[in-house]
Amino acid sequence: MPEIRPFRALRYDPEVVGDLGRVLAPPYDVISPDQRVQLVARSKRNVVRIDLPVSDATDTDPDERYRRAARTFASWRTDGTLRKDPRPSFYVYEQTYAVPGSTVVRVQRGFMGRLRLEPFSPDGGIRPHERTLAGPREDRWKLMRATSANLSPVVGLYAEPGGRAAAILASIASRQPEIDVTDDDGVRQRLWMVTADGPDRAAVAELIAIVAAGPVDIADGHHRYETALRYRGERHRTSSADQDPDYDYILALLFEWTREQLTVLATHRIVRGLGDGGADALRAAAGGLFDVEPVRDADALAAAFAPASLVPGGQGRFGLWTRNGGAILRARRAAFEPWLPEGGDALRRLDVTLLQVALERLAGLDPAAVAAGDRVAYSKASDDAVARVTARAEGADAAFLLDPTPISDIAAVAAAGDVMPQKSTYFYPKALTGLVLNPLEQ
Repeated sequence: MPEIRPFRALRYDPEVVGDLGRVLAPPYDVISPDQRVQLVARSKRNVVRIDLPVSDATDTDPDERYRRAARTFASWRTDGTLRKDPRPSFYVYEQTYAVPGSTVVRVQRGFMGRLRLEPFSPDGGIRPHERTLAGPREDRWKLMRATSANLSPVVGLYAEPGGRAAAILASIASRQPEIDVTDDDGVRQRLWMVTADGPDRAAVAELIAIVAAGPVDIADGHHRYETALRYRGERHRTSSADQDPDYDYILALLFEWTREQLTVLATHRIVRGLGDGGADALRAAAGGLFDVEPVRDADALAAAFAPASLVPGGQGRFGLWTRNGGAILRARRAAFEPWLPEGGDALRRLDVTLLQVALERLAGLDPAAVAAGDRVAYSKASDDAVARVTARAEGADAAFLLDPTPISDIAAVAAAGDVMPQKSTYFYPKALTGLVLNPLEQ
């Protein structure tokens, strides 16, 4: 079953770096090149320099950027930029945010610790829900190998409907936080250090027991988790005498999902290279799989699939937009049955699974063609997806808009041992990188 432990984190020293907001960053995989430039300009000590290293004109080896990140990381530990907490601790984490595009405000609380690594298994303590790609795995592998650290957490979900975990976290969050910053998206992010052997040791023990009741489903960070497994395997082969080494664990941010009001956003699909004729043919053929409600107003269609609508997913509802009009599509599930992939009912009922079938039947795009990356683009915003089609941006010819995947469906897919298609979930808001770093000491 899952094992979670306190640890001595590396954290920025405010007396050295000043305003912590200048040195923190979003996760590496949501940072655009322009945003990275802005983050580096804020501070020469911004964590993006080590978590998202880039090549410069003097590099003769493309992997030099990882070695440069490692040297920077080491120098920050030497000069006091990063200091190791004196006692093993958990780190309670709270995010207060507005659901994008709405006035709905939510608060979610979790905690960070070290999660013992184990291979993914439907019967094990840690389960995936999404497929990974070789490119991002290799990038994270090279960075972990160079730095010997977890620079950002994976996000895991555990279930404890009784509410005890929520009560413990709320009690801790009633105190003065160690860190209180607001990020560029207006999300207030607060952090509390809770020592394992201090006044809260009974609460810490209870949290450990709750997580151990398992399982933990990986919600975000599958590439980092699989990279950590690979790193652990290599270290075991070369350091077999180590007893309970730090590299047997990974930095994890854990949320209880049955009571916390977590937010999952949809990722909309933008199909390229159809041409106007192909897009019109796609719209005309949609009636073979869907009940079709024509829509002429692009703004109205985008609004119907915006986060502010708070429409729950899983109902087989989609939006379709082309330059000659659009529609709201409602899946006739019986029509999809002959082409659904193998797997359990939870996977086969997902909206993203239905859309995978629709892309193949209506646009000739099988999963391999989608994975190749040149025919399908993605957007978190429904209005952006529609606007790209209208403007013919980068060959965009049709946009499929989705409702978000319910968290209960994510857990059901993981429990069945299945994995979702790529870009099935987008948990919001993202945890800031740089609040807590996990050194994997030898």
